[in-house]
Amino acid sequence: MTDLPLVSHFIDGKAANGASTRTSPVFNPATGRVTKNVQLASTADVGAAVASAAAAFPAWRDTSLAKRQSIMFNFRELLNARKGDLANILTAEHGKVTDDAIGEITRGLEVVEFAIGMPHLMKGDYSENVSTGVDVYSLRQPLGVVGIISPFNFPAMVPLWFFPIAIAAGNTVILKPSEKDPSASNWLAELFTEAGLPAGVFNVVHGDKEAVDALLVHPDVQSISFVGSTPIAKYIYETAAHHGKRVQALGGAKNHMLVLPDADLDLAADAAVNAGFGSAGERCMAISVIVAVEPVADELIAKITQRMTGLKVGDGMRGCDMGPLITQAHRDKVASYIDIAIADGADVVVDGRGIDVDGEASGFWLGPTLFDKVSTDSAVYQDEIFGPVLSVIRVASYTEGLDLINASQYGNGTAIFTNDGGAARRFQNEVQAGMIGINVPIPVPVAYHSFGGWKNSLFGDAKAYGPAGVSFFTQEKAVTSRWLDPSHGGINLGFPQNS
Repeated sequence: MTDLPLVSHFIDGKAANGASTRTSPVFNPATGRVTKNVQLASTADVGAAVASAAAAFPAWRDTSLAKRQSIMFNFRELLNARKGDLANILTAEHGKVTDDAIGEITRGLEVVEFAIGMPHLMKGDYSENVSTGVDVYSLRQPLGVVGIISPFNFPAMVPLWFFPIAIAAGNTVILKPSEKDPSASNWLAELFTEAGLPAGVFNVVHGDKEAVDALLVHPDVQSISFVGSTPIAKYIYETAAHHGKRVQALGGAKNHMLVLPDADLDLAADAAVNAGFGSAGERCMAISVIVAVEPVADELIAKITQRMTGLKVGDGMRGCDMGPLITQAHRDKVASYIDIAIADGADVVVDGRGIDVDGEASGFWLGPTLFDKVSTDSAVYQDEIFGPVLSVIRVASYTEGLDLINASQYGNGTAIFTNDGGAARRFQNEVQAGMIGINVPIPVPVAYHSFGGWKNSLFGDAKAYGPAGVSFFTQEKAVTSRWLDPSHGGINLGFPQNS
């Protein structure tokens, strides 16, 4: 594999080979073949990236909001024009179909557009004459060097949740993407440089736990943003917070969809298939449990099954509905839950093993899978499977369904399908989750609201992007001011300009 392309780090505005000689293979999940290798950073390599970001910070912090906004707008235009190229990278390394990859980038672009409005978002408050001749006002200022650790399932969108806001606010960034699909991060860094971003403001280091730990403890890194599984999110939060850093740590999920007897079952079936099997179920906002209030379960399952038979699984470049899973090990782990379901007494309505695919047999394939009558004691229900596996649990009433959802250790997202406005309003009030969908299966908030869950789906209280993101990447100063003598700025009849 030594003749394969090598994905290097991106430090100080250019590709950079680290001191570490360790590498990791990058697969095309649709073929099962290694297509390139990626460097794995040592602690010293992370230190070099942090040093570059720290050196770039003073000048970037002092760059005017107007200039920062102009660069962010250039980046937005370039990203929108070339998103097809980025989508091909996502499909080749993650496996998701091209349409899904385009959708991921488009949702990331929303955050870039939100960050373009940073001059407004950074505004403080002003109180005049709080005491005689005394004014008090507040300022928002950047933190410094910030770290971002992103997962494999959204190689473009999740980094875009964080770094546009951080950079527009005046911070400098170290991004550590997943080593499973690393190329998108370098592509974004190169594009941002083309847009006019100064060297050192946005850096990418690739790696595994050694690189993560180096970011968590480095004294010059002021904050950590993370999205991933709950055990790792908890570790990230505890370690970084122990070292005095701000932390956004978004963890795992087990998202439920409550279907009431009055729901439009065709709409609910479409939503269950779309939200359960899109991106091969490798979404933290995927619907993985349908809570069917009787007597609708049999009819709903029949409708879902009929839709599943029409899904085409294969190489994402070929216009299929669903692609492969990210690695062979992950594919095998997800498939193992089918045997667990059988052993625990569930009905396997659709078994995704051994399906016909439009792709090479060596790909990491598992078709859409549907279980009925799943026990809440089963690992199939308890675990975040993170694959194309949908479970149905039957309940007798709205209250029983609500209690089941609220008993979950997770509280990321949930949905209700109903035509009863009173039931929907009651559900949004009573359910214990951070993001609620009403006849919407994947309730990911738009960029000017914030993303994040409850319970073991979020550690700390800092959600991602939106107002919470601006608050996270800035710190407030309150200034109390008194001036005894007026000053004079001289004569200048020209129209005032931002610069």
